[in-house]
Amino acid sequence: MTDAPMTAQAASTATAGDILSRHLTAQAGAFLRALPLAVGEVGARPGTAAVVPAAGTADLLRTVRRIGGLLHTFGALFEQTWAQESRTELRWLLNLLALEPGYARRSARLLGALDSLSGTAPEGTGMLAGHAGAPKARALLDRQLTLARTRAHSTVLQELRSARLHALADRMTLLVGEAPLLEAAGGRAPVVLLPQVAAAFTALAATANQLPLQRAATPYGGDGLRRLGAVSPSAAALGQERPGARGAVDADSALAADDAPWCRLRILVKRARYALEVCGRPSSELDELDAVLGRHQDAADAAVTAATAARTPRITPATAYVLGVVHADQRLEVEAARYAFGRRWPDLPPGLDGWLEIPPADGWGHPPAPRTA
Repeated sequence: MTDAPMTAQAASTATAGDILSRHLTAQAGAFLRALPLAVGEVGARPGTAAVVPAAGTADLLRTVRRIGGLLHTFGALFEQTWAQESRTELRWLLNLLALEPGYARRSARLLGALDSLSGTAPEGTGMLAGHAGAPKARALLDRQLTLARTRAHSTVLQELRSARLHALADRMTLLVGEAPLLEAAGGRAPVVLLPQVAAAFTALAATANQLPLQRAATPYGGDGLRRLGAVSPSAAALGQERPGARGAVDADSALAADDAPWCRLRILVKRARYALEVCGRPSSELDELDAVLGRHQDAADAAVTAATAARTPRITPATAYVLGVVHADQRLEVEAARYAFGRRWPDLPPGLDGWLEIPPADGWGHPPAPRTA
């Protein structure tokens, strides 16, 4: 595979199989180079993962996402059993590798928010400054998240030595040689691939257009917190009778249901990004949307952690109150991310045609330069 961009003539005569094979070969090679580095990094840092994964782990996460996204968007052109099994195994590895960095990000976000709320700054004093429950709440969060990270690290370390990972590595090794493509992949690249890319953008647009963006029209609007009162007419009463039981479950379920379409949207944004990469098109706008939705998910996950910590048995009311304030703070961050998304989304091209008006970066089928996310 040459490093030079494909010529227009080569791009016009390339088959869909040529394009996909080149991209899969490049990504599978990146996977095999990053895997031993990631395994070594995990083994060298017991329970001390940074907020940003180390280079090998970050590279492995990046290529796993891209291979999985490519197999999803263009899955109809591959042998179906192989494609489904590969996506399942890649999703397993992705979830596994994301465990420890996820807890690290959650810890940094929650402890940083608590320190900000309980401290003093030039612009004013935090609302929890001097509150008796703040030190205990911080210690509780730090202890629980450190334990969760340590357990996640042990799980990752065990699985990265498993036969399952070796089998996935063997699958990627074979992929470097020849992808199991169907006969339909022998057609011209634009004719065969563009409908698949268009479907990815259609799914993205349909999901985004179903979001209640009018509720996110103002930053830090507190809409989600106010709407919790309507979850269940008896939630408050049940919560008083059995603290932390049914009322809390109702609220958690309502917030999870509220967050779900936004989390789904982030997956669709990533798939659209990766599909454009196959076309050789830049996607800085989609990169920005992905980052915004990443902040949304981090804040939503942090809020769940704060709410769970607030239901720890035998903590003082003061500690629970502080954790409740931190939970509310993170839910406001969720709404701020939704506001940021709503500010960007309407100005983007409405469908694939708008994106394809952007000149190709490297031509059809030539893998673009390595991405950073």
